[in-house]
Amino acid sequence: MLLTLLQATAQASNTASKINVEQLLDRLLNWGIEVGKDILAAIIIYIVGRFIIKQINRLVSKILEKRKLEISVQTFLKSLLSILLNLILAFAIISKLGVETTSFAAILASAGVAIGMALSGNLSNFAGGLIILVFKPFKVGDYIDGQGASGTVKEIQIFHTILATVDNRIIYVPNGALSSNAITNYSKQDMRRAEWVFGVEYGEDYEKVKAVLERIIAADERILTTPAPFIGLGALSASSVDIKVRVWTKTENYWDVYFDMNKIVYDTFNKEGIGFPFPQLTVHQAKD
Repeated sequence: MLLTLLQATAQASNTASKINVEQLLDRLLNWGIEVGKDILAAIIIYIVGRFIIKQINRLVSKILEKRKLEISVQTFLKSLLSILLNLILAFAIISKLGVETTSFAAILASAGVAIGMALSGNLSNFAGGLIILVFKPFKVGDYIDGQGASGTVKEIQIFHTILATVDNRIIYVPNGALSSNAITNYSKQDMRRAEWVFGVEYGEDYEKVKAVLERIIAADERILTTPAPFIGLGALSASSVDIKVRVWTKTENYWDVYFDMNKIVYDTFNKEGIGFPFPQLTVHQAKD
């Protein structure tokens, strides 16, 4: 009788265990299906959202181009819009994955001080970008020198400005640093003054050298007549008579004029028999 009771109890226990395991497996399966649906939906939201963002960016680009806004303003606004749209997409994905956006926002708010400290540099760069757009110390296409970097401005984005160097390197300079420190803008003015110092040997006829330089300057149409070119005796150096030359040219012609002048002066001086100096040392030998 007792044995029969124990067997019945064991069977009941096994049956209950099987039921519990089956229920657990059912719950896990249902949970996995629901999570899988949410993950799949989040992936679809991401793909569709990215497509929509690209279309919106293209539409906004066309609108900005039709309004003929400055390139600097266009790149800044497009960069700002892209970040905002991606933030909205991120919140939509987080919400679909079951994370309460209110709870998420509360967590961000509670960590506001730490986040603020971490983002203080970016906030400064954002403010710097606005200052650059409003006061326009430079624009897209200008050649600038600032914060140890030199190059042509390609884009002004919300946090940094993109420069392209003459050897085709890309430099990202924070807007905050550019807006609060000295910047040299080589493209701001329509004209630039080029300057050379040509050294000739002692004994050369200064008036002849000056006449040759005047002839070279007059032959170059890129050199402006107003303001008038300047030629003067700059210094009597240890081994040379230094002739200083200053001319004005349009900004876009500056470097071509500068390098062409060096070559033409070198060739012409050689043809005219004007000697270029080299360091000399006179040694006096003491007599016995």
